[in-house]
Amino acid sequence: MADSKEFGIKSDGSRSEMEAVLDVKLEVTAVLGVAYMPISQILKLGRGAVVELERAVGEDIELHANNQLIAKGEVIVVDDRLGVTVNEVIKSPSG
Repeated sequence: MADSKEFGIKSDGSRSEMEAVLDVKLEVTAVLGVAYMPISQILKLGRGAVVELERAVGEDIELHANNQLIAKGEVIVVDDRLGVTVNEVIKSPSG
């Protein structure tokens, strides 16, 4: 069983420095693939247009937090909604 220090609570009941950042919001992006095309071609796209991505079916997608790669995973469907399972957490070059 985890002790209170793991959850950011000090013995005197105050919040630890780590717990203070747990409420910070990050922009998380799931990158399904990338496509490069001239603006003239983008302007011709209409409803239902298909854009081929530089990623194969079944290949891991990338998860970015504030534009930094943090993990790789795969797309899943849960109750008619898309989700992502994390298969690998990417350690930062500095850590």
